[in-house]
Amino acid sequence: MSLPAAHLPQDHAPAKDALKDRIVLITGAAGGLGRAAALACAQVGATVLLAGRKRRALEKVYDEIVALPDAPQPVIQLIDLLGATPADYEKLADTIRDELGGLDGIVHAAARFDGLTPIAMHKQREWVEALHVNLSAPFLLTQACMPLLQERVDSAVVFVLDDPERMGRAHWGAYGVSKAGLERLASILHQETEGSSLRVHALLPAPMRTALRRMAWFGENAENVDTPETAARAVVYLLSRQGVDARGKVLDLREA
Repeated sequence: MSLPAAHLPQDHAPAKDALKDRIVLITGAAGGLGRAAALACAQVGATVLLAGRKRRALEKVYDEIVALPDAPQPVIQLIDLLGATPADYEKLADTIRDELGGLDGIVHAAARFDGLTPIAMHKQREWVEALHVNLSAPFLLTQACMPLLQERVDSAVVFVLDDPERMGRAHWGAYGVSKAGLERLASILHQETEGSSLRVHALLPAPMRTALRRMAWFGENAENVDTPETAARAVVYLLSRQGVDARGKVLDLREA
């Protein structure tokens, strides 16, 4: 990896108001990590923008957040990362400014994975779409929202990675390539913004019990895999002021 590694402080637990008055946009908010991160952020005071393409799935997460004691009301933001144009992202940033007044963080939790496939058999359409959702869309969304983020005294962007050793092995195809590119994007963006109020972070979760993992490890006993809540707490850490120590680094949650 081109970014140095960091680790969560021992026995870290987010303060109850760690993200109070902060506005956080989470892509893939109806998915495993996205949902868990949305709930975790809302529990510590963030107004969460639930971004995704399926309203009904986002509404379920919305209802879960509304049911939390004292959690700010979330906002559903429909967006199709595959079909959205640069103009759509610019419009999204304008809407956030007009309706919410600003933005304090982005969590790129959305991911496209079509299964383990040899390169020779990889469908060209799936290759292009995976690279777009996993790499180009985070670039476009981050670029469109950078003026909003840099207006804040402290803001953060979190890119979610996957195990780099495993991603370099056979059959990981476009997903593996896009995750490698995402890490390099985070590295370059960090170098370009390290003198500003915008912090760039990468998060490397341990294996999580998600739909994506089931597609790759379909014979695995899910009970032996941790839920996304552990990674979600790390997301809160990175978005909060405590995350400054992990600026420009990969927060590695895997066991040493």
